[in-house]
Amino acid sequence: QVQLVESGGGLVQPGGSLRLSCAASGSIFSTYTMGWYRQAPGKQRELVADISSGGSTYYVDSVKGRFTSLRDNAKNSVYLQMNSLKPEDTAVYYCNVVGAFKFPWGKGTLVTVSS
Repeated sequence: QVQLVESGGGLVQPGGSLRLSCAASGSIFSTYTMGWYRQAPGKQRELVADISSGGSTYYVDSVKGRFTSLRDNAKNSVYLQMNSLKPEDTAVYYCNVVGAFKFPWGKGTLVTVSS
């Protein structure tokens, strides 16, 4: 069974940058469009960015121009480069498949944007 492990979160000041990583066990990972989701306190989990197996990307309007999705299929990993971070980006970030099918959710990585 595929396991997802997110890392790279932390405390950063507004305007700062972080790079999140998601490592997956299992070689089938490379065939899926992988998304980055986030869940802020008291809010539902939302998809903020994704990247297809071929490298096509999608971003929700609130992160366009600031976040970049990357993937390395050879390493079964996806990344989220986050620049110009804002307090409203504070959330637990998760990676998972985009669509009805999902791998078991990982624990996520907490991003806190605060001065």
